[in-house]
Amino acid sequence: MKRIHILGRKNHGKTTLLVELVEHLTACGLRVGTIKHTHHAHELDTPGKDSHRHRAAGASVSAILSRSLNAVFWPPELPKNGGEATTANRYAAFEPHFAGCDLVLVEGDTTCEGTKIEVWRRAVGSEPMALSDPQIRAVVTDDPLDVAVPCVLRSDIRAIAATVLALAGIEHPATSA
Repeated sequence: MKRIHILGRKNHGKTTLLVELVEHLTACGLRVGTIKHTHHAHELDTPGKDSHRHRAAGASVSAILSRSLNAVFWPPELPKNGGEATTANRYAAFEPHFAGCDLVLVEGDTTCEGTKIEVWRRAVGSEPMALSDPQIRAVVTDDPLDVAVPCVLRSDIRAIAATVLALAGIEHPATSA
């Protein structure tokens, strides 16, 4: 699974950029999957509904199949010692679901191992993560910034997409003819 993480602090524009990248890359003919990472504990299923009741009864995996959308709910596989599941194992569990994708964009997850791109805006007032995270390979910004990685103009979605594809090792569809 070729995976790129789009990072940034709150209100720097991660979601907006990710949506624009998906629109652009799919228009170029690529199959793009997305994962939203959160550090918060959320109940993704609806308590009281059938699928939630199935899980509450002890189902290892529970799914919803409808005409318009499918969903699968499973808890992370925890190590035998009772600790936390590793990030690598948690992403590996998604691989079968994203097998048909050319690229997977993850919104967030600063703690994982992987290729990361930061979205940064001076107006928000926080320091760029690229100054302290060596896994950040590029910064997307329209502000002047002195960092050790390339900066790509936020206003240039084509250049951002080209950077993402290069970092993922994917030849841009427009140049593959």
